[in-house]
Amino acid sequence: MSSIWGRHFTIDIFGESHGPKIGAVINGLHPGTELDFPQIRAFLDRRRAGSEAWSTKRHEADDFEIVSGYANGFSTGTPLCVLFHNNAQRSSDYDERLNRPGHADYTGYVRYNGFNDPRGGGHFSGRLTAPLVFAGAVAAQVLSKKSIYAATHIRRIADVEDAAFDLTSITHQQAQSLAAMRFPLIDEAKRAAMETQIKQAAAEGDSVGGIVECAVCGLPAGLGSPMFDTAESRLASLLFAIPAVKGISFGSGFGFAQMRGSEANDAYAVKDGKIVTETNHNGGILGGITSGMPVVFEAVIKPTPSISKPQQTVNLKTITQETASVKGRHDACIVPRAAAVIEAAANVCMLDLMTERGL
Repeated sequence: MSSIWGRHFTIDIFGESHGPKIGAVINGLHPGTELDFPQIRAFLDRRRAGSEAWSTKRHEADDFEIVSGYANGFSTGTPLCVLFHNNAQRSSDYDERLNRPGHADYTGYVRYNGFNDPRGGGHFSGRLTAPLVFAGAVAAQVLSKKSIYAATHIRRIADVEDAAFDLTSITHQQAQSLAAMRFPLIDEAKRAAMETQIKQAAAEGDSVGGIVECAVCGLPAGLGSPMFDTAESRLASLLFAIPAVKGISFGSGFGFAQMRGSEANDAYAVKDGKIVTETNHNGGILGGITSGMPVVFEAVIKPTPSISKPQQTVNLKTITQETASVKGRHDACIVPRAAAVIEAAANVCMLDLMTERGL
């Protein structure tokens, strides 16, 4: 099924943006797992809309309800089902006749023979990332017991760049510091310039995109299998399910195009009795298998397609060209909120790969 992901730690996400509830069914959580709900809540809050001028004014509490798979303070080993209630939807903002440019209105209409729910994007909406983040928060707690952690920051918004991770060394302290930020940056001095870009676009009825950089540290070597089941392809398949993700690169990514082999190759060394690489241009994956170095990747987030600037479109009922100006409450930039979603997806994927190896 298209909304189910994973082999051993699996997630099944359901619901629509303006439906009464959204949620997920998680399989593969070992019985006896104790969950820290305040930590899950904190992870979800990183994705939630805030009071910032550039953030959507649709404020969902994202209070969750576990309806199966957890009893007496521990997971039971059976499917863990979580529900989120939609309380702040405003369907009157949406004209079902108009095909919004940059959205899945047209492709969803064709794929589902006109029976798709177009309100707020329906099942294609970023609203569906809330249960994904819940699953990622659960996975993070399991991984942390194995000394595995993820770190995520805004690498770029419009033409303003943050500093990049040191590909060989991302500390747990740095990961915790970034997770505590609403606008996660390595160089916090870049925030003002980034916010200026967002505000300028919003004032013109427009939006901006950016890049999120994520690293997963503490992973063992040996996760993933060639050639169609690699660590990169498994992770990419989940990342590309996130609305607005349009590109992914690992390690030095497209920078490899301007390198020589002598620069791109990661030389091996021994540190504390463990085989490591002195650099990590390959992003912790070689031959589709993790090397034991941090798995580091970037994800490109396109500008929010819901903008008030007039755009040409086609009326799906009359098949005539019209001009559309999207109404509703939307982010002028979703990159800050997307950072938590990217990290959650990485956690889910890495726990699935770890469970596959029996680790």
